[in-house]
Amino acid sequence: MSEWLVLTIAMASACAVVLTTAVLSNRRIADDDDPSQTPDVIEYMTMMIGVVYAIVLGLAIAGVWEGRSAAQESVRLEAQALHEVSARSAVYPVEVRDRIRKDVDAYVAHVVGAEWKSMTDDGNLTEEGTRLLDRVRADVTEYKPRTDHEGQAYQPLVDQVAAADDARGSRGQNAGATMPGVVWFGLITGAVVTVGLIFTLQIRRTFRELLLAGLFSVLIAFLLFLIWDFDAPFGRGISATTAPFVDLFPRATGG
Repeated sequence: MSEWLVLTIAMASACAVVLTTAVLSNRRIADDDDPSQTPDVIEYMTMMIGVVYAIVLGLAIAGVWEGRSAAQESVRLEAQALHEVSARSAVYPVEVRDRIRKDVDAYVAHVVGAEWKSMTDDGNLTEEGTRLLDRVRADVTEYKPRTDHEGQAYQPLVDQVAAADDARGSRGQNAGATMPGVVWFGLITGAVVTVGLIFTLQIRRTFRELLLAGLFSVLIAFLLFLIWDFDAPFGRGISATTAPFVDLFPRATGG
C-alpha cells in the first residue's frame, strides 16, 4: 500500500468520524439550548490543550526530521570516504590499486542493492556488507608502502576506511524507527483528546462549523502521518536515498 493511499485513508477516516460524531451529538441537543452559555473555563482549557499539543507535534516533527537528515548525512559521509579510498589508491601499484577499487565497487554495489533493501524491510545491515568492507580494509592495511609517496598516502587511506566504517555504523543505527512506542501513545492519545474537546464547544450542524471541524481533524491526521513517514529514515516515502553512492560510483551502481 502506497504512502499516499495511507494518507488519504487516514485523513478521510478522521474527517468522517468527527463529522459523524458532530451530527449525531447535535441531534441530542435540545432546541432551547444556547451555545453561547459555554463556560469560559472550557474554552480556555480547550485552547490551552490545543496549544500544548501543537507544541508536542512540532517537537516530534522536528525530531524525526533531524533523524532523517542524520541518516542522509551518514550515507553521504560513507560514500565520500569510499570515494577518497578509491581515488587516493592511484599512487599504489596497478595491481594493488585495481584490487582496492574492485573491492570498493563490490561493496558499494552491495550497499545500494541488497543491503539497502535489508534496511528498508528489516532495519538491519547485512553480514555480507560487513565482510566486503573488511576486505577493503584488508586491501588497504595489509599493503606495505614501497616508496615515500606511497607511505604518505597510506595513513590517509586507513583513516578514510575507518571513516567509512564509522558512517556505516551510523547508517545502521538510523535504519530503524526513531520514535519510541510511548511517544506514539502520547501523540495518538493527545490527538483523540484534542479533537474530542472541540465537541465541548457545542458544534452546530451549520456548514461553516462542520467544515472547520473536518479540516481540523484532517490537519491532525496529516501531521501524524508526516511523523510516521519520517520515523523510518530508510523505509518510507520521504526517506534517505542512495544518491551519494550513485553520484560517486556510477559504474558500480549502474547510475
